[in-house]
Amino acid sequence: MDTTKDVEASPSVTRRQLLLMGAAAIAVVAAAGGGGYYFWNRPDTAVAEPVAGGDIPVAELMTPGPLGDQILGSDSAPVTIVEYASMTCPHCSHFHETTFPEMKTKYIDTGKIRFIFREFPLDPLAAAGSMLARCAGKDKYFPMIDALFSQQKDWVVQKPLAPMLAIAKQAGFTQQSFDECLANQQMLNGIEETRTRAATKFNVNSTPTFFINGKIFRGALTPEELDKQVTPLLKG
Repeated sequence: MDTTKDVEASPSVTRRQLLLMGAAAIAVVAAAGGGGYYFWNRPDTAVAEPVAGGDIPVAELMTPGPLGDQILGSDSAPVTIVEYASMTCPHCSHFHETTFPEMKTKYIDTGKIRFIFREFPLDPLAAAGSMLARCAGKDKYFPMIDALFSQQKDWVVQKPLAPMLAIAKQAGFTQQSFDECLANQQMLNGIEETRTRAATKFNVNSTPTFFINGKIFRGALTPEELDKQVTPLLKG
Protein backbone atom coordinates (compact mmCIF):
# COMPACT_ATOMS: atom_id res chain seq x y z
CA MET A 1 0.00 0.00 0.00
CA ASP A 2 1.38 3.37 -1.00
CA THR A 3 1.18 5.70 1.97
CA THR A 4 3.41 8.44 0.64
CA LYS A 5 0.37 10.38 -0.60
CA ASP A 6 -0.67 10.88 3.03
CA VAL A 7 2.59 12.55 4.01
CA GLU A 8 2.22 16.28 4.41
CA ALA A 9 3.79 17.86 1.34
CA SER A 10 5.31 21.28 1.78
CA PRO A 11 3.19 24.05 0.28
CA SER A 12 4.91 26.96 -1.33
CA VAL A 13 6.29 29.17 1.43
CA THR A 14 7.84 32.27 -0.02
CA ARG A 15 10.57 34.22 1.68
CA ARG A 16 8.33 37.29 1.52
CA GLN A 17 5.64 35.48 3.53
CA LEU A 18 8.13 34.53 6.20
CA LEU A 19 9.70 37.96 6.32
CA LEU A 20 6.31 39.48 7.02
CA MET A 21 6.57 37.87 10.42
CA GLY A 22 9.65 39.83 11.38
CA ALA A 23 7.90 43.18 11.81
CA ALA A 24 5.92 42.41 14.96
CA ALA A 25 4.13 39.61 16.73
CA ILE A 26 0.78 40.58 15.24
CA ALA A 27 2.28 40.22 11.77
CA VAL A 28 2.95 36.56 12.50
CA VAL A 29 -0.73 35.87 12.66
CA ALA A 30 -1.53 38.09 9.71
CA ALA A 31 1.10 36.39 7.58
CA ALA A 32 0.00 32.96 8.71
CA GLY A 33 -3.55 33.54 7.57
CA GLY A 34 -5.05 30.14 6.92
CA GLY A 35 -1.68 28.49 6.45
CA GLY A 36 -1.46 25.18 8.26
CA TYR A 37 -5.12 24.98 9.21
CA TYR A 38 -5.95 22.63 6.36
CA PHE A 39 -3.75 19.96 7.97
CA TRP A 40 -6.62 19.01 10.27
CA ASN A 41 -8.57 17.77 7.25
CA ARG A 42 -6.18 14.81 7.07
CA PRO A 43 -6.58 12.81 10.30
CA ASP A 44 -4.78 9.67 9.11
CA THR A 45 -1.20 9.30 10.26
CA ALA A 46 1.29 8.77 7.48
CA VAL A 47 3.57 5.79 8.02
CA ALA A 48 7.29 6.28 7.48
CA GLU A 49 8.80 4.72 4.39
CA PRO A 50 12.44 4.55 3.29
CA VAL A 51 13.30 6.48 0.14
CA ALA A 52 15.24 4.59 -2.52
CA GLY A 53 18.65 6.10 -3.16
CA GLY A 54 17.98 8.58 -0.39
CA ASP A 55 21.19 8.18 1.61
CA ILE A 56 22.88 11.48 2.42
CA PRO A 57 26.59 11.91 3.24
CA VAL A 58 26.54 11.88 7.03
CA ALA A 59 29.29 14.48 7.42
CA GLU A 60 27.32 16.98 5.35
CA LEU A 61 24.08 16.17 7.15
CA MET A 62 25.75 16.69 10.52
CA THR A 63 26.79 20.25 9.71
CA PRO A 64 24.50 22.44 11.87
CA GLY A 65 22.58 25.43 10.58
CA PRO A 66 23.20 29.06 11.54
CA LEU A 67 21.27 28.73 14.82
CA GLY A 68 23.03 25.54 15.88
CA ASP A 69 21.44 22.15 16.48
CA GLN A 70 19.09 21.09 19.25
CA ILE A 71 20.32 17.67 20.42
CA LEU A 72 19.36 14.96 22.88
CA GLY A 73 21.54 11.97 23.71
CA SER A 74 25.19 11.00 23.77
CA ASP A 75 27.68 12.27 21.22
CA SER A 76 29.11 8.73 21.11
CA ALA A 77 25.77 7.04 20.35
CA PRO A 78 26.08 4.53 17.47
CA VAL A 79 22.88 5.82 15.84
CA THR A 80 22.06 9.40 14.94
CA ILE A 81 18.52 10.36 13.99
CA VAL A 82 17.81 13.75 12.48
CA GLU A 83 14.19 14.85 12.29
CA TYR A 84 12.92 17.70 10.13
CA ALA A 85 9.51 18.78 11.40
CA SER A 86 6.91 21.51 11.09
CA MET A 87 5.16 22.65 14.25
CA THR A 88 1.76 22.75 12.50
CA CYS A 89 2.10 19.24 11.01
CA PRO A 90 -0.27 16.73 12.71
CA HIS A 91 1.88 13.76 11.64
CA CYS A 92 4.83 15.35 13.45
CA SER A 93 2.65 15.88 16.50
CA HIS A 94 1.53 12.26 16.39
CA PHE A 95 5.13 11.04 16.28
CA HIS A 96 6.11 13.18 19.26
CA GLU A 97 3.12 12.06 21.30
CA THR A 98 3.45 8.34 20.53
CA THR A 99 6.81 7.11 19.22
CA PHE A 100 9.12 9.76 20.66
CA PRO A 101 8.56 9.05 24.39
CA GLU A 102 9.40 5.39 23.81
CA MET A 103 12.41 6.29 21.69
CA LYS A 104 13.70 8.60 24.40
CA THR A 105 13.35 6.04 27.18
CA LYS A 106 14.57 3.04 25.21
CA TYR A 107 17.29 4.54 23.04
CA ILE A 108 18.19 8.18 23.79
CA ASP A 109 18.45 7.95 27.57
CA THR A 110 20.45 4.71 27.28
CA GLY A 111 23.08 6.22 24.98
CA LYS A 112 22.05 4.34 21.85
CA ILE A 113 20.55 7.19 19.83
CA ARG A 114 21.64 10.77 19.36
CA PHE A 115 18.57 12.77 18.34
CA ILE A 116 18.71 16.05 16.42
CA PHE A 117 15.57 18.13 15.86
CA ARG A 118 15.57 20.63 12.99
CA GLU A 119 12.92 23.12 11.97
CA PHE A 120 11.19 22.78 8.60
CA PRO A 121 8.19 25.12 8.82
CA LEU A 122 5.50 24.46 6.24
CA ASP A 123 3.85 27.83 6.85
CA PRO A 124 4.48 31.09 8.73
CA LEU A 125 2.56 29.94 11.81
CA ALA A 126 4.83 26.90 12.10
CA ALA A 127 7.82 29.22 11.84
CA ALA A 128 6.40 31.25 14.72
CA GLY A 129 6.17 28.11 16.86
CA SER A 130 9.78 27.27 16.05
CA MET A 131 10.86 30.77 17.01
CA LEU A 132 9.16 30.49 20.39
CA ALA A 133 10.91 27.19 21.08
CA ARG A 134 14.26 28.77 20.23
CA CYS A 135 13.54 31.81 22.39
CA ALA A 136 12.62 29.59 25.34
CA GLY A 137 16.30 28.72 25.74
CA LYS A 138 18.36 25.56 25.44
CA ASP A 139 17.04 23.89 28.60
CA LYS A 140 13.42 24.63 27.69
CA TYR A 141 13.63 24.01 23.93
CA PHE A 142 12.42 20.41 23.90
CA PRO A 143 9.78 20.95 26.62
CA MET A 144 8.45 23.83 24.50
CA ILE A 145 8.42 21.62 21.40
CA ASP A 146 6.53 18.97 23.35
CA ALA A 147 4.02 21.53 24.65
CA LEU A 148 3.36 22.98 21.20
CA PHE A 149 2.86 19.55 19.68
CA SER A 150 0.65 18.23 22.49
CA GLN A 151 -1.51 21.38 22.35
CA GLN A 152 -1.36 21.79 18.59
CA LYS A 153 -5.13 21.84 18.11
CA ASP A 154 -5.38 24.73 20.57
CA TRP A 155 -3.13 27.14 18.69
CA VAL A 156 -3.42 26.05 15.04
CA VAL A 157 -6.64 28.04 14.82
CA GLN A 158 -7.95 31.18 13.16
CA LYS A 159 -6.79 33.37 16.09
CA PRO A 160 -3.56 31.75 17.34
CA LEU A 161 -1.95 34.60 19.30
CA ALA A 162 -3.76 34.10 22.60
CA PRO A 163 -3.30 30.31 22.83
CA MET A 164 0.33 30.61 21.71
CA LEU A 165 0.96 33.20 24.42
CA ALA A 166 -0.69 30.96 27.02
CA ILE A 167 1.64 28.10 26.10
CA ALA A 168 4.64 30.43 26.05
CA LYS A 169 3.83 31.76 29.52
CA GLN A 170 4.15 28.20 30.84
CA ALA A 171 7.79 28.38 29.70
CA GLY A 172 8.37 31.72 31.41
CA PHE A 173 7.55 34.17 28.63
CA THR A 174 5.96 37.52 29.31
CA GLN A 175 3.90 39.49 26.80
CA GLN A 176 6.98 41.57 26.06
CA SER A 177 9.37 38.65 25.56
CA PHE A 178 6.73 36.88 23.46
CA ASP A 179 6.38 39.89 21.15
CA GLU A 180 10.13 40.42 20.96
CA CYS A 181 10.72 36.78 20.08
CA LEU A 182 8.27 36.82 17.19
CA ALA A 183 9.84 40.03 15.91
CA ASN A 184 13.37 38.53 15.89
CA GLN A 185 14.33 38.78 12.23
CA GLN A 186 17.74 37.14 12.70
CA MET A 187 16.16 34.06 14.24
CA LEU A 188 13.54 33.85 11.52
CA ASN A 189 16.27 34.08 8.87
CA GLY A 190 18.18 31.25 10.55
CA ILE A 191 15.12 29.00 10.63
CA GLU A 192 14.38 29.77 7.00
CA GLU A 193 18.00 29.01 6.04
CA THR A 194 17.75 25.64 7.79
CA ARG A 195 14.56 24.85 5.89
CA THR A 196 15.99 25.93 2.55
CA ARG A 197 19.19 23.92 3.03
CA ALA A 198 17.20 20.80 3.91
CA ALA A 199 15.05 21.18 0.81
CA THR A 200 17.86 21.88 -1.63
CA LYS A 201 20.66 19.66 -0.29
CA PHE A 202 18.86 16.81 1.51
CA ASN A 203 15.69 16.44 -0.59
CA VAL A 204 13.37 17.20 2.30
CA ASN A 205 9.95 18.07 0.87
CA SER A 206 7.49 16.90 3.52
CA THR A 207 7.23 16.46 7.26
CA PRO A 208 8.18 14.63 9.25
CA THR A 209 11.33 13.51 7.45
CA PHE A 210 13.91 11.44 9.33
CA PHE A 211 17.52 10.53 8.60
CA ILE A 212 18.73 7.42 10.41
CA ASN A 213 22.52 7.34 10.04
CA GLY A 214 22.02 9.16 6.75
CA LYS A 215 19.17 7.01 5.40
CA ILE A 216 16.07 9.04 4.64
CA PHE A 217 12.53 8.14 5.76
CA ARG A 218 9.42 10.18 5.03
CA GLY A 219 6.43 9.95 7.35
CA ALA A 220 5.84 9.36 11.04
CA LEU A 221 8.01 6.57 12.43
CA THR A 222 6.07 4.01 14.43
CA PRO A 223 7.75 2.30 17.41
CA GLU A 224 7.87 -0.90 15.36
CA GLU A 225 9.53 0.77 12.37
CA LEU A 226 11.98 2.51 14.68
CA ASP A 227 13.00 -0.81 16.25
CA LYS A 228 13.29 -2.41 12.82
CA GLN A 229 15.69 0.26 11.56
CA VAL A 230 17.72 0.83 14.73
CA THR A 231 18.28 -2.74 15.97
CA PRO A 232 20.60 -3.82 13.10
CA LEU A 233 22.68 -0.66 13.57
CA LEU A 234 23.22 -1.48 17.22
CA LYS A 235 24.54 -4.94 16.37
CA GLY A 236 27.30 -3.62 14.14
